[in-house]
Amino acid sequence: MLYSSEEMENQAVLDTAAHMCAAARTAPKAHGKDTIYTLVLSGEEKENLAQKMEEIGTRLMGDKMGTWYGRDAANVRKAQVVVLIGAERKCRGVPNCGFCGFGDCSGCRTAGAGCAFSYIDLGIAVSSAVSAASQDKIDNRIMFSIGKAAGEMNYGPECFWLGIPISISGKSIFFDRGIFHD
Repeated sequence: MLYSSEEMENQAVLDTAAHMCAAARTAPKAHGKDTIYTLVLSGEEKENLAQKMEEIGTRLMGDKMGTWYGRDAANVRKAQVVVLIGAERKCRGVPNCGFCGFGDCSGCRTAGAGCAFSYIDLGIAVSSAVSAASQDKIDNRIMFSIGKAAGEMNYGPECFWLGIPISISGKSIFFDRGIFHD
C-alpha cells in the first residue's frame, strides 16, 4: 500500500490531537477533582470557531479586530485541527484557601469570581497538551482568543477554555504572522 504525504500528515495531526487530549486528562489536578474537558475541532466546526472569533473581535475591538482575533482566526483556518481544553467554572471547596482573593468558596461564589484552582488546572492541562504536541514535533500555539470564542459556543458545561491550533506544514504558520496587537 502507498500512503501519500498528505494522508500521513493528516493521520499524524489527529494522532497528536489524541495525545494532547490524553495529556490534558492525566495532568495533575487540584484537590483531586477532575473538571477538565477536551474537544477536537476540524472542518466545519473549526470554521464556525474562526467565524465566532472574528465576530467577538469586531464586537470588542472594532476596526482593530484584525490585529488579534482576525489574525488568530486566520491561523485557525490554516491549522488542520484545534484542540480545546476547558476547566469547569466551579469552586473546589478547598478549606481555608482564599487564592481567588475572596476569602473562601462562599465569597468567591458571591462575587461571581472564578476558582483559582480552575485556572491552575487549566494551565497545567494545557501545558501538558502542548508538551505532547512538541514531543510529536507538531507546530502549535496556545490562544486565549480561541478560548473566548469557545466559551460562547456552548461546547459543554460552563468552562474556562483555551484553544490550541495544531499544524503540520513546511514552515510554522504561527510565525511571521505580520499583524501585532497593542
